[in-house]
Amino acid sequence: MALYNEILSEFGRFNAELIGISVDGIWCHLAFARERGLRFPLLTDFEPKGAVARTYGVYREQDGTSERALFVIDAGGIIRWSYVSPVGINPGADGIIRALEALGTGH
Repeated sequence: MALYNEILSEFGRFNAELIGISVDGIWCHLAFARERGLRFPLLTDFEPKGAVARTYGVYREQDGTSERALFVIDAGGIIRWSYVSPVGINPGADGIIRALEALGTGH
């Protein structure tokens, strides 16, 4: 999240919105965002827990959490790129930026 916060202007260059989603509750998100100085929204997938993660096929039943998944969704709501990173590995931003470039939405 810190990396994405640092390169937020890159997302703007592509007219892209960055949104973080997790199965944590709103109070956890507010504290996390405040502590990290995040400048993009964190959405909660708490009730019913994991409904969004399940829809995208990334809910981890065994843990009650979601995968570390990234999605680029176009203006029509179609997933144009996705990546699921191992839980302990930071997926970086290169894949997202390449997907946005491929969509041709940049200035």
